Amino acid sequence: MRISLYVVRPFDPWKNPLCTCPVKYGVNPYTGCGHGCLYCYITSYISNAFNPRPKEDLVEKIRRDLEKIPRGSIVALSNSSDPYTPPEATLGLTRKVLQILLERGYKVIITTKSPLVLRDLDIFTRNRGRVVVQITITTLREDLAAVLEPRAPRPAGRLEAVRRLASVGIPVSVRLDPLIPYINDDIDNIEEVVSAAAAAGAVHLVASTYKAKPDNFARMAKAFPEKLSLWQQLYFKEGKYFHGQWYAAESYRRKVLETVAKIANRLRLQFTICREEFIDLNTPGTYCDGSHLFSQAE
Repeated sequence: MRISLYVVRPFDPWKNPLCTCPVKYGVNPYTGCGHGCLYCYITSYISNAFNPRPKEDLVEKIRRDLEKIPRGSIVALSNSSDPYTPPEATLGLTRKVLQILLERGYKVIITTKSPLVLRDLDIFTRNRGRVVVQITITTLREDLAAVLEPRAPRPAGRLEAVRRLASVGIPVSVRLDPLIPYINDDIDNIEEVVSAAAAAGAVHLVASTYKAKPDNFARMAKAFPEKLSLWQQLYFKEGKYFHGQWYAAESYRRKVLETVAKIANRLRLQFTICREEFIDLNTPGTYCDGSHLFSQAE
């Protein structure tokens, strides 16, 4: 029997067969995200996606939903919009959601690009073993990040967040995601991000390649017109259309993800791909959402 829920929903990435994550729930405190990343996919299904709005009656709806969800379940914050999108600094909705979830015995995965996550260190440290944080770092090159992720916090701040979270015993994954052909997929950028993640105390690295949708591809082509013909060849001629988006050529994706896996393995980071075919590259027993880190923290 399907349970009727308001805002805490079963995680279902469009029934993509390449998703290997275990069963969990997800909640987005905000509709839309203020970071405005060019490669973002949410503009394909959220109206006015780069204008984040708080969910109406969020706290009350979450309390009602949790009455139907087994305690101990994993809840992800968030699957569509960053839980620390800019309005969170004043509204504090994500903090309220965290308190409710953890007080009731749920496990929480946070995925963010924002050092604002450090504001909630007090909650995390009181609930060690039931919080995993994933920080997305696509590049440490400030000039490139300013173009790709124009309103997101700069990479140096995100790396500092990794360091501070790890220093107090919170398991941290770094997401080198997406890897964009001819933009941040060069060996120097990969080595720089993975090495910095390991040095900062991350225990897990996730990587996947950029997937093209009409809206995000238009933004990317406008920002990098010199790459347009290369991308058209790699995606629309050599690649494939799969589950509503264009994947780059398989040979390209395999090569770049192998490169990341080798560097991660050398630096003793657990490694997982996200929604790619090459599961042989994964560290056994790992998941791209970092949920395996709960059992490792026990």
